[in-house]
Amino acid sequence: MDRYLASELLPPFLFGVGAFSSLGVTVDAMFDLVRKIVESGLPISIAIHVFLLRLPEFVVLSFPMSTLLATLMTYSRLSSQSELVALRGCGVSVYRMVLPAVMLSLVVTGLTFAFNEQIAPAAKYQATQILNKALKSDKPIIAKQQNIFYPEYRQVEQDGKKSKILARLFYADEFDGERMKGLTIIDRSREGLNQIIVSESGEWNPGQNVWDFSNGTIYLVAPDRSYRNILRFEHQQLKLPRTPLDLAQKSRDYGEMNIAQALEQLEVERLGADERKIRKLEVRIQQKIAIPFVCVAFGLVGAAMGTIPQRTARATSFGISVIVIFTYYIVYFISGALAEAGIFSPFIGAWLANFLGLGISIFLLMRVAKR
Repeated sequence: MDRYLASELLPPFLFGVGAFSSLGVTVDAMFDLVRKIVESGLPISIAIHVFLLRLPEFVVLSFPMSTLLATLMTYSRLSSQSELVALRGCGVSVYRMVLPAVMLSLVVTGLTFAFNEQIAPAAKYQATQILNKALKSDKPIIAKQQNIFYPEYRQVEQDGKKSKILARLFYADEFDGERMKGLTIIDRSREGLNQIIVSESGEWNPGQNVWDFSNGTIYLVAPDRSYRNILRFEHQQLKLPRTPLDLAQKSRDYGEMNIAQALEQLEVERLGADERKIRKLEVRIQQKIAIPFVCVAFGLVGAAMGTIPQRTARATSFGISVIVIFTYYIVYFISGALAEAGIFSPFIGAWLANFLGLGISIFLLMRVAKR
């Protein structure tokens, strides 16, 4: 029975992977590449290379959808041809009949996680780099960024209570990939010495682990906030953290990072203390973990809906799959947005749609089992 059900599940699953991957890559990548070939003169060989590198991203997205389609089509056909009725007549329970669908879902979950961690992010990042290099020629790949803002805090203890105060504030008008411009730094990190540094430009010196500033002024302020001294300079080296440069250079999109890289980025963002960016990245990390387990939810939903006695054509099964997928992603995006807004925790925002899918599938299975 297991071999028979597995052989019935595999063809529609492979069909779904091909169909959904082709649809996604055509709508999202191919049309954009064709436009760049026509408008920007992108070489066709590079366009094909980028297209192939973008393909794993859409294969990953197709895995959960294909699991839903395969389980729904297979169990609907078996139900319409009374094969499930025959199995139940032989004493096979509904829960035992859907076990092959669960096993398929778990296998696809592992594949999705492997693709999502090892293949898709690296391929997408490489595609972005190749495309940028082809379109921008010798221009730097790191995009120009503006308004780099990095606060640094330190813990102090007053009257037996610990509190967090500003130790250093780093601001730059612009970063062109190599040099910061329009710098203002407020440094309160040392007791008895406060200074304000204003500089035309600054560049990180990796050999000495210091910042090289050009054409600026250092304003020294006494602890009682009275004037102490003004120092003007053409070139000045200061030992300040490299973190503002790390923040500016982290140009990877969330979709171009795996979980380990996203966790590293989260540590950098926490140093910057931008709560909005920190929360958004926390939600994205939880979503990266939750997405592979959509396969289990979709597999159970498809099997549960398919075991309901009915006569359903393949086209109807495909239509039902599209509705379920559409509904799932609406809940997924809404709960993610609520988590980013602070209404839900990052965990609930990422996993809520999965939990709802599992709950609905278990409810449907219990109803069918009682018949």
